[in-house]
Amino acid sequence: MQPAVKLKASKVPSSQIGRLFHYGSLAVGLGAGAASEFLRRSTSGSNAGEQQGSVMMSEANVSRLVDKLSQMRGAALKLGQFMSIQDSHILPEQIDRILRQVQNNAHYMPNWQMEQVMTTELGADWKSYFSSFEPIPFASASIGQVHRATVASTSQAVAVKIQFPNVAQSIASDLRNLSLLLHASRLLPRGMYLESSLKVMREELEDECNYLREAQAAKRFREVLTGDDRFKVMGVVDELTTKKVLVMEMMQGESVARATKLDQSTRNKIGNTILTLCMRELFHFRFMQTDPNWSNFLYNSATRQVELVDFGASREYSKEFINDWYLLLSAAIAGDRDACIKHSLKLGYLTGEEKDVMVDAHVKSLVLLGIPFATSTSQPFSFGSSLQPITSAIREQIPIMLKHRLTPPPRETYSLNRKLSGALLLCGKLGAEVDCQRVWKRETVGYEASVSHSNLKWDACKS
Repeated sequence: MQPAVKLKASKVPSSQIGRLFHYGSLAVGLGAGAASEFLRRSTSGSNAGEQQGSVMMSEANVSRLVDKLSQMRGAALKLGQFMSIQDSHILPEQIDRILRQVQNNAHYMPNWQMEQVMTTELGADWKSYFSSFEPIPFASASIGQVHRATVASTSQAVAVKIQFPNVAQSIASDLRNLSLLLHASRLLPRGMYLESSLKVMREELEDECNYLREAQAAKRFREVLTGDDRFKVMGVVDELTTKKVLVMEMMQGESVARATKLDQSTRNKIGNTILTLCMRELFHFRFMQTDPNWSNFLYNSATRQVELVDFGASREYSKEFINDWYLLLSAAIAGDRDACIKHSLKLGYLTGEEKDVMVDAHVKSLVLLGIPFATSTSQPFSFGSSLQPITSAIREQIPIMLKHRLTPPPRETYSLNRKLSGALLLCGKLGAEVDCQRVWKRETVGYEASVSHSNLKWDACKS
């Protein structure tokens, strides 16, 4: 069962000086905590197991990091979400634990700060637009919080997402401070190409801070999924939506993370639906909502639909990139080593100068990822029993790749891999049984011929 999110009111540090002070105090606190832990171990006769642990990652420092990242929000909190989903297998266990705690300790703005944002965006009489508005949010994340409300003119129940003050303006400085902190503390392993990750995260955050862009993405998904009764996409109230306030239809479903209590057939259907959506986003729309956070996928037991919310992390991919990525995943599914290397070189996963041990680990990881889609259609892939051995086998390759990797992953693959891995992990959490090979073949039919003949006229918008 997913831990309940703990909501706590705290002022968002909004000035550059204020945010710099918080990062500085965190660095000082971590240093003092590490020194204290070193002294404690030196004088207490701790056992060998305790002595092996990092002094930087003492319990006191873990608490410091969780509290400060939760309070800072913005890029600080987004880094936790980004890293915990992006490449969780390569993170030290203590770091992974910190990031997961942060996601379940969300802070929200005090009422006066929320009202300042609403007044700036909708005017001093903003409350007149709503016949009801709950001042305490029901959800809070990295760049904003969400309130229940009712539109006065239509009586429509809505969710109002309000952006934290100056989050967009603080992205660049926050990431510089985080980079300095992570490098100085040596909290992350070598080979992660932190600067590349932070560059990608900056671009994503800047997009997510534009709620008008998110509203357009939601409308686009609503259009391409019209007629598919497996899905319901949130509607947007345009007249009350600005760059920092997003008013959207209130959905009725519950997070799919809670669907673990449902019967096997329903869980199978949910898993199949989410994997199908993932493939359609890639090979039909070339437009993907790349945040696999389970709270972005709701299941409505009454309508038996998967409800889709939060489109801030939506990304478009070029035809050429998806062609190459399709060929790479096809090679992985077929277990074709030579083709995996060929397409990895073309995409930029490899440079051609890697040692054999790195190439072997890379290809093994790709083939392992393809196993669910290679499983015979006569027997659906059982995520409950079969996914863990795959993730464990991939984890064994990570230290090798971190040591011998010569280039960061291609920029486009950060978001794509995050979503695909998240979808597979969600199926694992549900214990779903899904005919993944059938999903793959159904959603890519006609695509192979298109790629083989370089036919760029293939209509990716049609199913």
